[in-house]
Order: sequence, then C-alpha cells, then structure tokens
Amino acid sequence: MDKRQIKEKVYWLGAVDWDRRLFDSLIPLPDGTTYNAYLVEGSKKTALLDTVDPSMAGKLLAQLAGVSKIDFIVSHHSEQDHSGAIPHVLERFPDAKVVANPKAKVMLIDLLKIPENQFLTVEDGETLSLGDKTLKFIQTPWVHWPETMVTYLEEDRILFSCDFYGSHIATTDLFVTDQWRVYEAAKRYFAEIMMPFRNVIKKNIEKLKGCDIHMIAPSHGQIYDHPDWIMDAYQDWVTGAPHNLVVLPFVSMHGSTQQMVDRLTSALVVQGVRIELFNLTVTDIGKLAMALVDAATVVVGTPTVLAGPHPLAAYATFLANALRPKAKYLSIIGSYGWGGKTVETLAGMIPNLNVEVLGPVLCKGAPSKAVFEALDRLAGTIAKKHEENDFK
Repeated sequence: MDKRQIKEKVYWLGAVDWDRRLFDSLIPLPDGTTYNAYLVEGSKKTALLDTVDPSMAGKLLAQLAGVSKIDFIVSHHSEQDHSGAIPHVLERFPDAKVVANPKAKVMLIDLLKIPENQFLTVEDGETLSLGDKTLKFIQTPWVHWPETMVTYLEEDRILFSCDFYGSHIATTDLFVTDQWRVYEAAKRYFAEIMMPFRNVIKKNIEKLKGCDIHMIAPSHGQIYDHPDWIMDAYQDWVTGAPHNLVVLPFVSMHGSTQQMVDRLTSALVVQGVRIELFNLTVTDIGKLAMALVDAATVVVGTPTVLAGPHPLAAYATFLANALRPKAKYLSIIGSYGWGGKTVETLAGMIPNLNVEVLGPVLCKGAPSKAVFEALDRLAGTIAKKHEENDFK
C-alpha cells in the first residue's frame, strides 16, 4: 500500500497486519492491527514520526522510495512495534537524527543499538521547526511506558498520539468509518495496556487540553478526523464513576460453583444490578478486561483445587490486580470438598485494588438452601452498595 495523504504535506505510512492474533505473547488481537507511521514535509525539513514493527520494515521502506531526504525520525515510544524499523530507515537516510526524550534515548540505545550521536533529545513542551510546520513534543509518561511522548502538529492541529487513543484493528480505512467498532476496539486497548496507569493518564489528558486538537493520528488503528467522541470516552474510562455492574469470572468443575453463579446472577438481576459472566475455561481475557473498566463490583467464582483456588480463577484475580480497575467491591463464591484456603489466597493476590471485600459465600459440596439464601443476601448487599454510591 502506498503512502496516503491525510493533510497537505502530511501522510500516513505503515502496514496493515491482517494475520497477527497475539501481541507481546500475551494480548489477543481478534481483529489484527496496524502499525502507523506518519511523514510530515515542511518547507525546510522533513520528519518521519514513528516506524513499524520490524517484520513490516520492507513495506515502510517501499513507501519511502520517493522520499529524497528525511531530516528527523521522531520516536514516541521505544517498543519495537513503534521503533523497531528505525535502524532500517537510518540505513536509507544516514544523516537523519532520531528525535526522542532522554528516557527514550537510553531505551533505544539498549534495544536497537542506535549510536548515541544519532540522537536529538527533546524536553517536555519543546518545539521543532520544519519551516512552515512546527512539531511540539509533549511528554505523556505511562501511556503506556515511562518514556512515551506525543507530538502536536501546531499548524494542522493534529495530535500524533502514539498508543494514546489507539486501537488494534486491521483495516484499509484511513479514517474511522464505524465508530462503534472502533469504540469497542479502543476500549479493549485501553483495558489491556492503559488501565493500570489510569491516575497518570488523567494528568496527561489535562496536559493535552492546551492543544486545539482537530485530528488524532494514533500508532495503531484508524485516524480520528472527528476526535471528540474518543476523547470523551477516555475521560469516562479514566475519571468516571464505576457503573452499576458486577463482573463475575468463574470456573466450575463439577457443577456446584455453576449453581452458585446462576443463583447470584438471578438475585442480582432481581435487584436491578447488571452482571456480566465470564466462564474462564472459554473466556476471551480481553473481553474480561473491557468489562473491568466499568465494573463497580468483582465477584470471583471458584472451586477449591489442592486447598486453593482453581488456577484459572487465580489467574483472573492476578489479572484484575495487575490492571487496577476502579471497582469498589470484591467478593468470592465457590465450593470445596474438604477444606482449604481459597479466600485467604485470593485476598492476598489483590494488594493493588482499593476495594471493600464483601463476605464470601463458600459451601462444602453442593449448595444447600442456606447457601442459596446467603447468595441472595450477598446480592442485596451489592445492590445496596451500588445504590448508596449512585452507580448508574
């Protein structure tokens, strides 16, 4: 695919990865992804903003075939899907300077062995003139690495946002054409890599309010030519209150925990509380992460295995602790055969969560009438907590 113009003398370059289904050997990519780079041609200088994953370097170099000179290669983020092709570009344009902040410079030297004299370091708020176009660099740490920054093209009012506002979608559409599809993909993207840094991202959003943003060009996914809606979505995901939602990841080995999950689900519905179930034997973990963005309460359902929680339930708890959602309440339900320390084990796995732990409901063997009544009371407690906090 050739480079494509998005504004006068501003072009998209990059590659569409239709087949990739796993990122960082961890994150599912059900819709593939794109690696976006951008070329800005000023009246005096030319800048390439980011590159592509090394596996796609040939596609980027082909798009640069008609470009006679690159003066600057801006690296927003040192991870290889953004910066991995920089050495290839430098082979073609050896006089180009790699523009990065001091933290990124160190990482790029470590990861890609770029010579130190090849760098031009920039600080927060610093600008770089290309003649009739001006690049302003804004440090946005922990979106999602400590060295991440974004670039604002002042004259065209474009924010080149790196991972900020990104989404994993393989598509030939240059701009957002299906807002709801992109909303879901962007929410998954936020949940999987941004949510742990929510408090820092809040500060970064405030920093960007000084820019008159008419377009957002991220490093993954489509370009937002009407960006207000994605900026509003991030504001809600980062600072909005949790929703009237219970997220319940669970495993059932012989049906007892499943019966408890079904009873709690019915009781919550009667109480007017939304609930989303995730059977961990078949769940897309990305979907679970998305639900955690909005959840006010998390309930883990697990049988006891070798005196502790089922490994899949332990993984889901570990994931929730790592992602640090804004949930306010947590509980545990499940069954056991002879005993164990399921509650103690799971409770010890959530040091990052600022939650109130509601009384667990555990039963020996199959659930009895008394257990079902305890689940009804748990549903009532959850509903009351949500109502007291005015969760919608």
